[in-house]
Amino acid sequence: MLSVKQELLAALAGELEKLSPGAGVRAAFENPKLAAHGDLACTAAMQLAKPLKANPRALGEQLQTALLATPAFQQWVDAIEIAGPGFLNIRLKPAARQQVVHEVLTQGARFGYQAQRGEKILVEFVSANPTGPLHVGHGRQAALGDAICNLYATQGWAVHREFYYNDAGVQIDTLTRSTQLRAQGLKPGDAGWPEAAYNGDYIQDIAQAFLARSTVQADDRSFTANGDVQDYDNVRQFAVAYLRNEQDKDLQAFNLKFDEYYLESSLYSNGHVEATVARLVANGHTYEQDGALWLKSTDYGDDKDRVMKKSDGGYTYFVPDVAYHIQKWQRGFHKVVNIQGTDHHGTIARVRAGLQAADVGIPQGYPDYVLHTMVRVVRGGEEVKISKRAGSYVTLRDLIEWTSKDAVRFFLLSRKPDTEYTFDVDLAVAQNNDNPVYYVQYAHARICSVLRGWREDFDVAALQGVDLSPLQGEQAQALMLLLAKYPEMLSAAASGNAPHDVSFYLRELAAAYHSYYDAERILVDDEAVKLARLALVAATAQVLHNGLAVLGVSAPARM
Repeated sequence: MLSVKQELLAALAGELEKLSPGAGVRAAFENPKLAAHGDLACTAAMQLAKPLKANPRALGEQLQTALLATPAFQQWVDAIEIAGPGFLNIRLKPAARQQVVHEVLTQGARFGYQAQRGEKILVEFVSANPTGPLHVGHGRQAALGDAICNLYATQGWAVHREFYYNDAGVQIDTLTRSTQLRAQGLKPGDAGWPEAAYNGDYIQDIAQAFLARSTVQADDRSFTANGDVQDYDNVRQFAVAYLRNEQDKDLQAFNLKFDEYYLESSLYSNGHVEATVARLVANGHTYEQDGALWLKSTDYGDDKDRVMKKSDGGYTYFVPDVAYHIQKWQRGFHKVVNIQGTDHHGTIARVRAGLQAADVGIPQGYPDYVLHTMVRVVRGGEEVKISKRAGSYVTLRDLIEWTSKDAVRFFLLSRKPDTEYTFDVDLAVAQNNDNPVYYVQYAHARICSVLRGWREDFDVAALQGVDLSPLQGEQAQALMLLLAKYPEMLSAAASGNAPHDVSFYLRELAAAYHSYYDAERILVDDEAVKLARLALVAATAQVLHNGLAVLGVSAPARM
């Protein structure tokens, strides 16, 4: 149906150009809000009425007549109805809807993909400090980031996944001191145990591994402890490496891998922070007050000016963020999306202000941000707040172990990022239609079962050229129309950084398949009818598989 729609769009553009030179480039179809209104809608008559000084409905009637005379509309369109002040509601012939089945079966896993565009995008997500295990909030960020990367890949972008972590600063000092004290025999509750120290059991695990002079290997580093509890720097490096290894295990359990780990410390060691500050000063966008260096961020829309360098000589945390984003730009990533918690909302204006003040060619509004809320976890009807291992929160690995990687990913992508979400552990393991991931995966497995009923070693390629004319029923037509919406849905979800649109679509597609299955028996005696219906359900299985892959969720053939 994509090729059909392109033919119709070209015909529409040609007729609009005749009505008003230059109008053809704005040719577009909309999806009617109600199925009863047809398959496609066009509002061109109302848009052109004012500049042409014409009655919109009369213009709609003129356009209706012209379109119905074109070869494309004659071949694929059953009727064009005029509604209201000039809406054109277009009803397609069954053969037009049937084209999508051929397209899906021919393109397979690439259905919905756009051509390579020759542009790069960097998506930064998770970016957890190496001071403890990944919590459920990190899990939501991991699911969001990975799915957004997959969405951009479908649209032809070259995607770079990046994890930025703060391996310097107060939190790392707290981690180091907590590990050092545990290695010396102190524990939470003892006299001399700092109030700000980390209390989770994982700190004891790090201390024991340090005393054992263990070697830890993470994706981006390897380090061997020397066992000397007085060697603060050795404790620090080992603790960071140990927790990076732990985070890697969390990410592996989530089937997630990054292209690059970017260290905050490198911004200092490579001189990027100092160079950024010097540039801001040289550009005249700073001033000194009360012994501190300030950025005139109000010149760029911030609600107040921000301290860059404190009176004690230390930089505030947004300064390395500005330096980091200048490096992103200079590395050739002119499209950047940052996935962060809503608690980072205040940093957006100051980072963007710093980038504009640096005057290195970065456009306003760079980078893009996707902010997400935290996640509540409910199990057995009660909220779960504490993990013994972490000490104060539920870890991502806890959630995966209680449910599954698939359930965690799908559930965390089932709502808009900025909406509150409660993860119901009991629902996530339920094998019924109330569990959305089970409902969608079961639709895929159910189709695979039907295909095995046709041939145990079925080959979908054998269905690519079958005659689809028997697909005339209401449920079959609705299912094909929904399949045809998949590519547009992907494009819209990518442009809006909205992977939840994919989960909504998949649930709708699963429901459409279940309705079709209940309405029409597939493995009938009539060979032509059977093959046509098999082709339709095989195409549905392929689109379910493709959509689940965007979310990072498996599509099981058996359940």
